[in-house]
Amino acid sequence: MTTAQAQELDVQPTPLALLLLGREADPRSERGVECPGDLPSPSDPDLVARARAAKEKLGDKVFVLGHHYQRDEVIQFADVTGDSFKLARDAAARPEAEYIVFCGVHFMAESADILTSDDQKVVLPDLAAGCSMADMATAEQVAECWDVLTEAGIADRVVPVSYMNSSADIKAFTGRHGGTICTSSNAERALNWAFEQGEKVLFLPDQHLGRNTAVRDLGMSLEDCVVYNPHKPNGGLTAGQLRDAKMILWRGHCSVHGRFSLESVEDVRARIPGVNVLVHPECRHEVVAAADLVGSTEYIIKALEAAPAGSKWAIGTELNLVRRLANRFAPEGKEIVFLDRTVCFCSTMNRIDLPHLVWALESLAEGTLVNRIEVDKETEAFAKLALERMLALP
Repeated sequence: MTTAQAQELDVQPTPLALLLLGREADPRSERGVECPGDLPSPSDPDLVARARAAKEKLGDKVFVLGHHYQRDEVIQFADVTGDSFKLARDAAARPEAEYIVFCGVHFMAESADILTSDDQKVVLPDLAAGCSMADMATAEQVAECWDVLTEAGIADRVVPVSYMNSSADIKAFTGRHGGTICTSSNAERALNWAFEQGEKVLFLPDQHLGRNTAVRDLGMSLEDCVVYNPHKPNGGLTAGQLRDAKMILWRGHCSVHGRFSLESVEDVRARIPGVNVLVHPECRHEVVAAADLVGSTEYIIKALEAAPAGSKWAIGTELNLVRRLANRFAPEGKEIVFLDRTVCFCSTMNRIDLPHLVWALESLAEGTLVNRIEVDKETEAFAKLALERMLALP
């Protein structure tokens, strides 16, 4: 895309985008690319044996969490698998584990640190494993947004609801301002609770989950929703638009789920007669509206477990999980394909590979703590408050 095209489409290059394009450098964004010590070669034939040996040496001192979107080579060493919140809660339920090795992304490791005890240390095998969605809402941007809502005279009627896929700073902001956290499984309950507390919701940072839940589950209209763009003055909205809206959606999205399109759904239906389209609610609204079933990662897994033999499914979520499910259910005659023709992994999730896991486990086995994720106490307190409100949802 040329600069002229970007301007025409109102695309503002971020520092991270410029870094990826090789036009700027930011050492802080590149942390974790190089590990202290020797990172094993990906071609080392002994990687699996080394990981097993290090994990066995650590014994009960280590608890390895594996998110559903991780590579198979990493998942095989996970003590438990699941979505981000389930894994953080599993870690908190294992107080005897001194080290929590989180094979996921940065915000997930932060959540684990918030929910575990002070004696437990959370390790992220590669510090560069971030989340593009979480990075789309910074603490400074959200504070500025709240100022805009205050100037519009509505802040006292707005309840923030933040998706689990957000940084600890955003969770803390939510806690400070009387809001709650939600997952893709309980977003409807979280929004119902929020509208009992106030008249409007500021939904962070995924606009699609917020819109889909409001329209599909709560019966609102698309006109009830406005999108706050942090890269525009006043979010690109007038005070009148903010006052009229029920849902103020942050302009963020998942780089994987955002790729699926209505054309993807139409194409797979034409190619595979009788196919069931099952998508994650982080997908665009038109994709969700065209799908047969919509649900969280755990919902997707359970739906396929319950599906009859011989059924056909097109799944709109991350490719590592879709491939794993396709292989798992192939013996039952269930045909499972990726919704889009274009292969799309979560690139940051895939930074956690076997060499990084081996390096982290061997370092811990040798008594060296590496890549610890630690949330400061004030941020932790307010973030935990927001998480506790979620846990108390009816």
